[in-house]
Amino acid sequence: MKTYRPLPEYLTIKNSKIDGLGLFTNTDIDSDFTIGVTHVRDDRFQDGYIRTPLGGFFNHSETPNCEVINTDDYIYLATIRKITAGEELTAKYTLYKPKA
Repeated sequence: MKTYRPLPEYLTIKNSKIDGLGLFTNTDIDSDFTIGVTHVRDDRFQDGYIRTPLGGFFNHSETPNCEVINTDDYIYLATIRKITAGEELTAKYTLYKPKA
């Protein structure tokens, strides 16, 4: 019997030096690898998205090792370089649009 896993087996959540909890890899991950869906578009929810467990734990960095990819229905997290086991997954993102 398969059980539900909110994260892929090669990821874990640990204390982050960046902020609170972070998303870490248990194994090496190649560059240009799509880790998974972080958000699902749904206009019934605040800001128009439902955040997945994957989307709830990666932290912001000005020197990220991942990128956020927006499509019409989903937001994905993908690596932009090779990531070594034990490394925290980060992406450059903003939570709001600054006023001009």
